[in-house]
Amino acid sequence: MTVEPVVGRTNGQTHRTAYDEATRARLAADADAIVARYPQERSALLPMLHLVQAEDGYVSPRGIAFCADHLGLTTAEVSAVATFYTQYKRHPNGEYTVGVCTNTLCAVMGGDAIWEHVCDHLGIGHDETTQDGKITLERVECNAACDYAPVVMVNWEFFDNQTPESVADVVDRLRSGEPVAPTRGADSVATFREVSRVLAGFDDGRADEGVGAGEPTIRGTVLARENDWRAPAFPGEEGGGSSRTAARGGGSTHEPKTGGEQSSAERPATTAGDASSAAQEKQQASRDAKEQ
Repeated sequence: MTVEPVVGRTNGQTHRTAYDEATRARLAADADAIVARYPQERSALLPMLHLVQAEDGYVSPRGIAFCADHLGLTTAEVSAVATFYTQYKRHPNGEYTVGVCTNTLCAVMGGDAIWEHVCDHLGIGHDETTQDGKITLERVECNAACDYAPVVMVNWEFFDNQTPESVADVVDRLRSGEPVAPTRGADSVATFREVSRVLAGFDDGRADEGVGAGEPTIRGTVLARENDWRAPAFPGEEGGGSSRTAARGGGSTHEPKTGGEQSSAERPATTAGDASSAAQEKQQASRDAKEQ
């Protein structure tokens, strides 16, 4: 595998330090809409990081400063969150993030071969970006679509049952500016910035496009209906199914009770440690904190 120099920050290059007045006002209006969804302002941090990523193409220092200022946090607190999750990029990202799954099942089904081929085809490695700024390549542990292995994702849209050649064709078409449709999901792949704005909570009107769950995903539920398979009944229930089945009009009408056999909530003391005064004080302090 040969790897060429990548696009991104070069030696001596600096980040922009602040948004201009118009951009900041626009971001502030969007941030206010995000904050309004939560009972505590700091809970809005995750979608706000997607918001600034949609603006800059990554979570920039000025984006971190904006989030911190808007939520009354320190930049250290915001940075701690931004560096924890891999979906937040700390350096300029490509227009399309191509994630190749090489976890066990995908690897067995050809994911490793896809990875090696696309690395050679693009001349880049993990978390690197092509010179034209179009593709950032990632080697990921799981795309949560094992029923379609090997799977590749482009900006978190599914490309199922892939081959080295099919992935090379996809990235070539993306780099040439052609519209590319995923196997499932939206009618075409959106850009990294557009997807980041959706993840910030702003609907792009495309949620109902394309195919959702495909045949392999729903095969289990189809077989269950055809064979009348049901979950075993809880003790004291008649017939199978859960309380959720009952809510849909079938199965038992039994409702679980707080502190009952299947619940640990308000569980009665069963050991000397549980019944100690220290344990009871700790439990009461926890309840008081929740009420506040």
